[in-house]
Amino acid sequence: MKPTIASLALKGLLLASLGTVSAPARVTAQDAAQGAPADTPPAEKVVDNRPEIKSSITEHKITIAGQSVSYRAEAGKMPLKDDAGKLKAEVFFVAYTRTGVPAKNRPVTFCFNGGPGSSSVWLHLGMLGPKRIRFPDDAKPLTPPYTLEENPWSLLDVTDLVFIDPVSTGYSRPAEGEGKEQFHGFEEDVRSVGQCIYDWTSRNQRWASAKLLLGESYGGIRAAGLAGHLQDRYFMELNGIVVVSGAINFQTLRFGPGNDLPNIAFLPTYTATAWYHKALAPQLLAMPVAEVVKRAEAFAKGPYASALFQGTSLSAETANQIADELALLTGLSKDFVTKANLRIDMDRFAKELLRPRSRTVGRYDSRYQGIDRDDAGDGYEYDASGAAIFGPFTATFNDYVRSELKYQDDRVYEILTGNVQPWSYKRFEGRFVDATETLRKAMTQNPFLKVFLACGYYDLATPHFAMMYTADHLQLDESLRANVNFGFYEGGHMMYVHQPSLESLRSDLLKFYETAVPKK
Repeated sequence: MKPTIASLALKGLLLASLGTVSAPARVTAQDAAQGAPADTPPAEKVVDNRPEIKSSITEHKITIAGQSVSYRAEAGKMPLKDDAGKLKAEVFFVAYTRTGVPAKNRPVTFCFNGGPGSSSVWLHLGMLGPKRIRFPDDAKPLTPPYTLEENPWSLLDVTDLVFIDPVSTGYSRPAEGEGKEQFHGFEEDVRSVGQCIYDWTSRNQRWASAKLLLGESYGGIRAAGLAGHLQDRYFMELNGIVVVSGAINFQTLRFGPGNDLPNIAFLPTYTATAWYHKALAPQLLAMPVAEVVKRAEAFAKGPYASALFQGTSLSAETANQIADELALLTGLSKDFVTKANLRIDMDRFAKELLRPRSRTVGRYDSRYQGIDRDDAGDGYEYDASGAAIFGPFTATFNDYVRSELKYQDDRVYEILTGNVQPWSYKRFEGRFVDATETLRKAMTQNPFLKVFLACGYYDLATPHFAMMYTADHLQLDESLRANVNFGFYEGGHMMYVHQPSLESLRSDLLKFYETAVPKK
């Protein structure tokens, strides 16, 4: 179904040119907080108490779980200023707030993707927003042109949503004369996104609302950093954090000499991938994917971890046994895993698994298959899942932001950009990037902070077992460990492009919000 042009928002508010509202009078979030029905004509000449917000506001309806949900969409730029009032950057955001209900009773969730260098488009049009792209569940590419449809699995019925594009992504840019380096780094990014969250909360009078973060991929480490920063800088305490396919401890993900942890963390995802492509032995293919993955997890943290720890002191007999099981669980030949010294990095696996079929498997979603120029080499030419997914998200957002959100900007909407490089990890010099301690402190100081970790079995970018390791090594006090919960899905990094996974994910998040957000 093609996207329809949304009903225009408010009298005297039409049209937005270059993102600037054309009239000063408009209905703000305060009006919704007073309980006015969605169809009530807007009050005339309401004063906007949020100066310098360049935005377009539109009104919409959607049906979620059989219920009609009226909401206001605001697409605009948040000016980030220092204490002296100097403009440092403008951060693009899209906020969806439900109308006809008191705002103070609504939680608000701040959403962002990762990269670093990624806009929030993936969560926006794939999982959470009121519109979504429907991808085939069999991991086949979509045929252009692409369209959006209503998203009946959006979370807009239970929480307001604010999508944030960090500086240099989306339409967000540093102010004229401001250097990019003050935004492009772990701590710099946490500060700027944290200020955006603080400013939006203050300008929209939402300090009395429950507040949550939802981050994907690098958004996981950003969320962990923000949990500490918001608490320390603004005394803003969160109710919950949702991490989708997250990265928090980079040691679990960075292959290299002297670091055997990724070999252990990736193994169960190799098994799931081989199971999906029917590259395992018949006795394993007869098992459900969750069951065969559990077998791989047990081997990975037991005999396999022990063998890698021993290095060259490992006996030939034990090495032979490990190679047998490793070949069985990966679908690779024993000769290959032996020649690789029992250590298989992701690039090699993606090329080797389907080499006999002249195919590769995707990184973001290993269900997708790619075709290289030839079958030689030890790595794949391109990520087949990225090639299948990036184009549809780019095209549909560029249409949606103009046709339905009525926002105009002549600059390129940076979906996923390298313009944020070089990215500074100065805080972590001499060690792996790891924000687990920041998260632990935040959860300890705020014992009501709940965390939900959503993982896809076919994610070769941030494997689920890596996140399980990270959670197990938070070193939380026993009284707080129940505050961390997992969900596992038969999708990839963006498990929500697989509709059955999206449905399960929404169901799990509804339960999470019930526990994280206090009843009023």
